[in-house]
Amino acid sequence: MVLTANLKLEDFYKIIFDNETLELSETLLSKVENGFNFLEEFSKDKVIYGVNTGFGPMAQYRISEENRNQLQYNLIRSHSSGVGNPLSPQSAKAVMLARLNTLSLGKSGIHPSVIFLLKELINKDVTPLIFEHGGVGASGDLVQLAHLALVLIGEGEVFYKNERRNAKDVFAELNLEPIKVHIREGLGLMNGTSTMTGIGIINAYNSRKLVDISLKLSCAINEIVKAYDDHFSEALNSTKRHEGQQKIASRMRESLSDSKLIRKREDHLYNKENKEEIFKDKVQEYYSLRCVPQILGPVLDTLEFTEKILEDEINSANDNPIIIPEDQHVYHGGNFHGDYISLEMDKLKIVITKLTMLAERQLNYLLNAKINEIFPPFVNLGKLGLNFGMQGVQFTATSTTAESQMLSNPMYVHSIPNNNDNQDIVSMGTNSAVICSKVIANAFEVLAIELITIVQAIEFLECQNEISSNTKKLYDEVRAIVPAFKEDLIMYPFVEKVKEYLKN
Repeated sequence: MVLTANLKLEDFYKIIFDNETLELSETLLSKVENGFNFLEEFSKDKVIYGVNTGFGPMAQYRISEENRNQLQYNLIRSHSSGVGNPLSPQSAKAVMLARLNTLSLGKSGIHPSVIFLLKELINKDVTPLIFEHGGVGASGDLVQLAHLALVLIGEGEVFYKNERRNAKDVFAELNLEPIKVHIREGLGLMNGTSTMTGIGIINAYNSRKLVDISLKLSCAINEIVKAYDDHFSEALNSTKRHEGQQKIASRMRESLSDSKLIRKREDHLYNKENKEEIFKDKVQEYYSLRCVPQILGPVLDTLEFTEKILEDEINSANDNPIIIPEDQHVYHGGNFHGDYISLEMDKLKIVITKLTMLAERQLNYLLNAKINEIFPPFVNLGKLGLNFGMQGVQFTATSTTAESQMLSNPMYVHSIPNNNDNQDIVSMGTNSAVICSKVIANAFEVLAIELITIVQAIEFLECQNEISSNTKKLYDEVRAIVPAFKEDLIMYPFVEKVKEYLKN
């Protein structure tokens, strides 16, 4: 793929998830070189932040000509101070691609060698050791991006071929040359929102999967309890104007189109021959079955807006100062501030938690015989009292859902001033993105437990030939992982395998 600095999320995914090779267009290279050449000439007799001044509250100190390059190295090394769990190699690769794309706009004044080396590292799957904790997301992801910059100068550590190694050794093995600082390569790499944005794009990708899975499981549970079709009908949902709701309802109709179990209200409850005083069948389904379009609709709408913000951010100049050769000017401002991404990650984790809550309630409906009046307690296919069915895993689903509810408190409003109060209001965007990742991982676990339960319920009803083709596909694929069981099994290996199946 040839990078033109106008990167769509679909193309981003191809590079990160499909390992598509990245190339740099001539137009892009020309922009980067033009920006560098302009800054080199423009900065000779002027005071420009981070070129001949200190950083942050130290900006009031002039840096002599002979110390300018050392200033950049000092910045990188001193801020390589992250702690906690390392980002996954996939997330670190997303960070590199996000940074490469924004630097490719030619508004950062960095030397072209930076984007050449980033391209090589991405293509060779060499990813920097970047820690979760350290950034406050206001002067950009300073600490996390310092770890990226540290690798680019040939120091620090990387992940290569599933091993954590010294960058220097891997560079030697692959004949890669570290960059040399020319003007502001340290600040240009570190000032920006690329860590929170890279993680955010991974989050959006996985959230798409979760919406799809939740929709399929919601369809399946409606089938096996023989729900009526009017709650996902076009007639009903078109009376509400929200696009997400209408899209979810449409996908439900499509998914259930060949089901033999879904019922029509007019065939049962609108029949004049019905003389029951107390109805055996439920007149309306529980909310976790009946309100799927209204619950997953806002999730989908939120996700789609988040994707737009993420795509805008990777195609934006998000450092400081901003170099605009066309204006013959260098502008000082705050494009590094991560509020856009921080807010979206908070919103995304809230809606994914709601999706998880929906799954947990649907699971509870299946497991509680007094509510569903269809299945044995805990969908236990063995001997009641002696065997336990899905009783044990419900605790896990409940516990995991509760954790996500707690994690859904916003980071966006948890600004803490720091940096001698230079950074007096910050975004906490990377914290928000990392916590969102945890909420997403939790959702896969709860949905895996729900899916195993649905398959066991289908087994109890022996309705394999009546469910929709979409549900039958799920049933067959899960049955290849988890056998139908009456006797109690050690469940954790099966939950883990089904979770991986859903993720992949």
